[in-house]
Amino acid sequence: MKRQRITKIHVTKHPSLREGLGGILLFLLVSCARMGSPDGGWYDDTPPYVLGSTPADKSVNVSSRRVNIYFNEYIKLEDAQNKVIVSPPQIETPEIKAGGKRIIVDLKDSLKQNTTYTIDFSDAISDNNEGNPMGNYTFSFSTGKEIDTLEVSGYVLNAENLEPIKGIQVGLYDNLSDTVFKKEPMIRISRTDSRGRFTVKGVAPGTYRAYALQDADGDFVYNQKSEMIAFNHETFEPSWKPDTRQDTIWRDSLHIDNILRVPYTHFLPDDITLLAFTVVQDNRYLVKTERQEPNKLGFYFSYGDSLPPVLHGLNFNADSAFVVEPSAKNDTIYYWLRDTTLINQDTLLIATEYRITDDSTGVLVNKPDTLELLPKMSYERRMKEKQKEIEKWLKEQEKKKKRNEAYDSIMPREVLKLKISPSGSLDPDQRIVIESPTPIERLDTAGIHLYTKVDSLWYEAKFRFRPLRECIRKYELTADWKMDTEYSLEIDSAAFEDIYGLVINPVKQGLKVKSEDEYSTLSVNLSGTDEQCIIVQLLNNSDAVVKQVRAEKGVADFFYVNPGTYYLRAFTDRNGNNMWDTGDYHTDRQPEDVYYYPRETECKAKYDITRDWNLTAKKRFEQKPQAITKQKPEQEKKLQNRNAKRAEELGKEYIRKTTGVKL
Repeated sequence: MKRQRITKIHVTKHPSLREGLGGILLFLLVSCARMGSPDGGWYDDTPPYVLGSTPADKSVNVSSRRVNIYFNEYIKLEDAQNKVIVSPPQIETPEIKAGGKRIIVDLKDSLKQNTTYTIDFSDAISDNNEGNPMGNYTFSFSTGKEIDTLEVSGYVLNAENLEPIKGIQVGLYDNLSDTVFKKEPMIRISRTDSRGRFTVKGVAPGTYRAYALQDADGDFVYNQKSEMIAFNHETFEPSWKPDTRQDTIWRDSLHIDNILRVPYTHFLPDDITLLAFTVVQDNRYLVKTERQEPNKLGFYFSYGDSLPPVLHGLNFNADSAFVVEPSAKNDTIYYWLRDTTLINQDTLLIATEYRITDDSTGVLVNKPDTLELLPKMSYERRMKEKQKEIEKWLKEQEKKKKRNEAYDSIMPREVLKLKISPSGSLDPDQRIVIESPTPIERLDTAGIHLYTKVDSLWYEAKFRFRPLRECIRKYELTADWKMDTEYSLEIDSAAFEDIYGLVINPVKQGLKVKSEDEYSTLSVNLSGTDEQCIIVQLLNNSDAVVKQVRAEKGVADFFYVNPGTYYLRAFTDRNGNNMWDTGDYHTDRQPEDVYYYPRETECKAKYDITRDWNLTAKKRFEQKPQAITKQKPEQEKKLQNRNAKRAEELGKEYIRKTTGVKL
């Protein structure tokens, strides 16, 4: 460890002892620094620094593709592949390695003429022994007569939820063509940090556009639909101005020693905001098939299709063998086997035909396929498990018989178990959803009853019942719920019967609609945009949607809000489908605009809350509250300054031993 002379000591307690203590500590520390101490001397809190390089930093007319950077001490390089950025982007990955007191960078691509190269090490360099960070360091050189030194910076956010995107590439083009992004590699690049922040360095004067790319194949060109991107038509010209900033000098973790005004070069623009998205993956192909349960076959596609697969049984008769259950987007299709014989058959051979996207034309074409589907658990094993259940039940009944307790001699028949939600309390604008684990063969709505309690008496209440489009096994029950009122949902055993003949046990479920005093009302007045169709969402502390309403004449009203802490998000619903839609570079369509109210909203029972929200008053990267931002900023590497703390501890110990005063 290095020995250093400590010349400044801070003592915060016992002011009468400060002057004497300062002299004693100075003598003590100088002596220790000269003579050494029993535990090995002072910490090395000094970061490494550059002694020199070949070529020299900011050299011009450089022709060598190798860079050697020399340091004053042994160093280490952390995660060079992700932290070190070479610009212009290199198609063949540079070789970057640290050895001893040197970093070697070998560029594999040919050098471009009259071009400034920057090697941005970020905070990847630290000393080898103590890990003292060097801080952000960039090396640059030029193959021409001049070196470009301008910088531009900004943020990349997820367009759907304004989350900072870490590690996405950001590049510049001086070619302002609308199709350059899919034809030519970026001319200068950077990569975002944990805050979504990027800085592109070594930029020449000119007019540019910025793009973001989650590059899947390393060619710095957008050529795959799966790649997340950001683009817009805004152009900018890099510039700079002299400026000052405040640097805070901390005495310790709680106390500020001084605030300095430091001059620096302020590069502009420094607030470029790119909203990244992924296009709809409409290439259709079969992802997988499975038979997790013996009575259900699953087909999983990458994208939906209006025409389901056609199935032909090769070792069974597939005519009328299935109940087909498509998902809402038709990208997942379940085939429920009706026949118990087929369910018990371990191997089902199926000839099928479904449509996939042709790679050359992009249109849907028929693809024949042959499948062999086996259940996760064989019939023999299922029978053994069933026998174990029977034997366990018989033993339980035998024990009851010996204890002279009531017992059954016949094992109860399996019943259909419905899932009914919500249970217990109910909001006035809620619906009741009834879900069956298997498709329903017969449904008798006459066996469904809803009763309401009025003055201790129960009366039959009107309700509406219908199947839900998104799932053939789900049904919706709605009514004109009255506040502060009890209801009883009762379903007869014969009302539901599934495709295997199972019926339910009679259902009787109590419900209570809460009183008006238990809710809050939230009214949001919107401004700052000319968009007419705006959806406003009420979010919980997990950034999940609790309620959603369409603003009417610039006002979004949320009724029956349960007390709690909420957040607000809005998006422009351009196509009126009540959901956020992504963008598409090929059709020059931006994703629908998303905004966050920058503060939390506390809703209390019995209170009517009003919020005035200018959607564009703050820039996008300043809008989302940190409390619901999942991508948290990483802590910056800082010098530990351990010697100052140690000196203070040694001084306190010395005073305690010599004066008996405990500081």
